[in-house]
Amino acid sequence: MAPNETVVGMQALRALATLRADSTELTSRHPDHTFRPAPDCLAQWRAAGVDTAPFRTGLHAARDRYAELGLSQMLPLERVLVGAESVRHGAFGGFHHPDQGYRHLQMVAVVTMYGPMERSVPERPELALLDLLRAYAHDCLHYGSRRRYVDVGGKPTRTQYGINFRRPAGQTYSAADPQGTLHTRNLGVVMEGACDREARRITRETAARAGFREPDDAIGRFAFRDTTGTLTAEDVMTDPGGENADQAARYLGALRRYEVGVNRRYAVFLGEFAPGEEDDLHGILLTAVVSGDMRDLSMWLDARHGPGTFAAVFQTSAYFTPALDLSA
Repeated sequence: MAPNETVVGMQALRALATLRADSTELTSRHPDHTFRPAPDCLAQWRAAGVDTAPFRTGLHAARDRYAELGLSQMLPLERVLVGAESVRHGAFGGFHHPDQGYRHLQMVAVVTMYGPMERSVPERPELALLDLLRAYAHDCLHYGSRRRYVDVGGKPTRTQYGINFRRPAGQTYSAADPQGTLHTRNLGVVMEGACDREARRITRETAARAGFREPDDAIGRFAFRDTTGTLTAEDVMTDPGGENADQAARYLGALRRYEVGVNRRYAVFLGEFAPGEEDDLHGILLTAVVSGDMRDLSMWLDARHGPGTFAAVFQTSAYFTPALDLSA
């Protein structure tokens, strides 16, 4: 069990245990790649001469910071599976590789080695270490977030994730943002942005301590700025990730879309509801995501924007629609 999970019903508990005993369902979605637990991957890199100490430095920084947020346990590194040694020509990995990240039902993070993947050791070790640290710090927050599962038809169904909720019949607390909007009223975007803001801060500070410098080439420069949270507005203006682009260019396209759709929207949210107090709101929000206790967050917002701010901003009108009405 993750540290802040609650499971209601023995059938749901048994189903989760079964899902978490075997990760092949996840790795089989990437048949071209070979996956190894992160400790084995890092050992392989060290044996090839890569200095992995900066990753360990960042890991300790993340552990200290997350303890301040109330997270007592990090995602075990053995449950982080790193893909490499791909047989797919031109395969390009990293944080924005398709279909990767933390999977709560399996309690496993599936990630890929940054850069060209037809090899076991990264072509650019510094960027690969930063990318892996960013992914791990990010996924630790997902792993440690408050979750509640109930048994629905014999399956574990998540009804709470952090400060977001879903009714057993499927109604979501907040709605998806309209395409192209620059702001957000979606709690999934807010929590994803909060996790990534924190992960990139840790990565940025680790890069500075290690003396890593921004590369001169375009792909390396974008990757460095992405992992450290220093992308500029100009960096995300164009999207080279079309159907006919190579996999590296498609990766950059995914990078830009994530920056615009998640990180920029979260930054706008902080500026909208906490002008001059962005870091304060960010910390209060992450603490609430970990604990699931929204009282401090709600009081903070109410004190600045009036009673009932959280529900007024996020809750959809259909959230409490009776299940019978939904099936009619």
